[in-house]
Amino acid sequence: MWSGTSSGSSLGTQSSQSSRDDMNLQAQMENRRKRRKESNRESARRSRMRKQQHLDDLNSQVDQLKDQNKQLGAALRVTSQSLVAVQAQNSVLQTQKMELESRLGSLTDILLYLNAGTTTTSTSSFANAAIMNNGITTTSGACDVLGASTWSQQPVDLYYQCF
Repeated sequence: MWSGTSSGSSLGTQSSQSSRDDMNLQAQMENRRKRRKESNRESARRSRMRKQQHLDDLNSQVDQLKDQNKQLGAALRVTSQSLVAVQAQNSVLQTQKMELESRLGSLTDILLYLNAGTTTTSTSSFANAAIMNNGITTTSGACDVLGASTWSQQPVDLYYQCF
């Protein structure tokens, strides 16, 4: 009988030891689960913060690009206006160039004719006749060869004005 009691008390001790080990194991598992949950919460919080920072950076970049787009649009408008002004000026200069080339051609023709003449009187009367035909009278021997006096006015006749 004594052996039964002894064997019963050792079984009881083992069973209480086993239940304590189970409780310790469960407590450890519970602690690990709590730490893992806390770690996951912290990781999710950091992830949300990174996501928010990235979103803020993108919004800032959008604002900068909008400002840059406005500046480029304004620069494009100014450049377009300048282009129109330069094209108009170029057109005026092209017209003046054609007028001057025409005048130069006429002067060359007159000089060739004058150089081909035999006397000074006949040459002078040709020049006076050409000037009179255009309704221009001379008051001195100086001529406006390049027609500079008419550059700001409408294009003039092919012969140069003398004054």
